[in-house]
Amino acid sequence: MINCSQPKLIVALDVDTFEQARGLVNALSPAVDIFKVGSQLFTSCGPVIVRYVQAKGKEVFLDLKYHDIPNTVASAVTAAIRSLDVGHQGSADYRTVLMYTMHISGGQEMLARAVEAAQNTAHQMAVRRPLALGITVLTSETRQENTQALVLERALIAHKAGLDGVVASVEEAAMLRKEFGKDFLIVTPGIRPTGSDVGDQKRVATPSVAIKNGSNFLVVGRPIIAAQDPLQAAKDILDDIQQG
Repeated sequence: MINCSQPKLIVALDVDTFEQARGLVNALSPAVDIFKVGSQLFTSCGPVIVRYVQAKGKEVFLDLKYHDIPNTVASAVTAAIRSLDVGHQGSADYRTVLMYTMHISGGQEMLARAVEAAQNTAHQMAVRRPLALGITVLTSETRQENTQALVLERALIAHKAGLDGVVASVEEAAMLRKEFGKDFLIVTPGIRPTGSDVGDQKRVATPSVAIKNGSNFLVVGRPIIAAQDPLQAAKDILDDIQQG
């Protein structure tokens, strides 16, 4: 199990095909321990990419951002836990995903039902329970006057529903850490090394700033996967994290 007490790098496999993702996982595995599988890649190749990452001994952040009626989301989370590595079910080698995401805007009942379903399913299968994370406000959304208030409001809902943490930009991380303490996980996308292109992200920060503000997990995609040397780019960011 990943030690969440130290900041960790998550590389986002935001590519179109299994072949592209496999190449990145193979290239980055010497340095990277956690890979994000989002809707783009999961829609393209499904659980096979999750199983591949797990077979390499790495962790998966399943970022599908569930948002539906409570029963549907609870069923989806149950299916995710049951289907991703059934070949090793019940053995010491069985690996569930490390974390999964839901939109907090789906409401407290939806979130709580999903957490309960995950707990029950993991218990029945005698495996670890994946960490549940709530999406507050996407980092691609432009900062508004009420953004921090909205993030805090949604994080409170997530906390009451029993989630382990939230996904939020670095601009809200310090506020969330102060409000919820050290055990509430903060996953921060929009991480860009100094001088990197921000792309479609609006609320971005360097690794050191994110760590200073209290982030546990730093999600990096394009600055690594689009680099001429992805492994070196990942190592450079890991160095920044260590210094932070």
